[in-house]
Amino acid sequence: MTGLPEFAPHPGYTLNPPARPRPIVIVGAGGIVRDAHLPAYSKAGFPVASITDLQLDRAQALKDKYGIPKAYDDVAAAVAAAPDNAVYDIALPPEAHVDVLEQLPGGAAVLLQKPLGNELVEGIRTREVCRRKGLVAAVNTQLRFAPYVAVARKLIADGIIGELYDFEIRVSVRTPWEMFPYVLELDRLEINMHSVHYLDLIRSFLGDPTGVSAVTVRHPEKTHANSRSDIALTYGDRPVRVVVSTNHDHHFGERYEESYIKWEGTKGAVRVQLGLLLDYPRGGEDRLELVTDDRLEAGWRPVPFEGSWFPDAFIGSMGVVQRYLEGSIPSLPTSVEDVFRTMAVVEAAYTSAAHGGEPPQYDA
Repeated sequence: MTGLPEFAPHPGYTLNPPARPRPIVIVGAGGIVRDAHLPAYSKAGFPVASITDLQLDRAQALKDKYGIPKAYDDVAAAVAAAPDNAVYDIALPPEAHVDVLEQLPGGAAVLLQKPLGNELVEGIRTREVCRRKGLVAAVNTQLRFAPYVAVARKLIADGIIGELYDFEIRVSVRTPWEMFPYVLELDRLEINMHSVHYLDLIRSFLGDPTGVSAVTVRHPEKTHANSRSDIALTYGDRPVRVVVSTNHDHHFGERYEESYIKWEGTKGAVRVQLGLLLDYPRGGEDRLELVTDDRLEAGWRPVPFEGSWFPDAFIGSMGVVQRYLEGSIPSLPTSVEDVFRTMAVVEAAYTSAAHGGEPPQYDA
């Protein structure tokens, strides 16, 4: 049992802060920077050297709100003025990654927004630039660092619930995609922009799956792309059920809304309620609960934690890059090389869904 990956998590998931935070150069001043990146960095005390956006007024507004020294509307100008030890936080859509990466100095440290590409071929191009320029490049797969996930990860690593045999993520909510006009025009929506978090989280616990099966569909009365998915992952001959089930079209009230991650093991189970997704963007209650076979009569018991997905998980995703740069952890768990494998899982899910499943032999 001790040889299973969930019992030996990467030390970067402990959420310890970097000893000497480096200055951050942010490229992009959209909603995710406003709502998550900058609140996280402010809370953690990470210094931000500058912010850049093609719409300078957006960058200026955040500069003024957070006391950032400089705002630019040109990446080259921001790079020219950047401190030598800066970490570049590129919070842009994936199709803009390569152009910005090409403008960075060789060997620079970079945190890219997920996903790595709208299709795997874009991820391949991004990976090639990072390799060629020798970039220390990571991806902002921040759910790995959500506070309740960090506590759950330690419980599991400590053997509290035994060997995992079931890993389920279920989301049934009304997601207001209209808040993000950019995604409404995408050919691929749900798995690329949402379930990618869960597939990446699963990999951070169990490693790379050996097989992917999926269904992903659009709403018949909506014009945007797929908004509901079921994805099952296979792990060789290991007897573990791994499923992601999402329905972003549930608009029938809060009574049957669901948003949770659940790990079941041979000695107990852990469940996280992702309050952020309930009544988004206002959000509902976050919960972390534990049940164990030796105390079944006590039922599900609350487990304490501090913080939430937004903004606290963004502290962890930037912090792990900086901890690697200072040498306090031996490797970078969210490197482009690693998260590229998440994108391979995403691509496999879309390929599986396009095949339409195995037709039954009705005329056998």
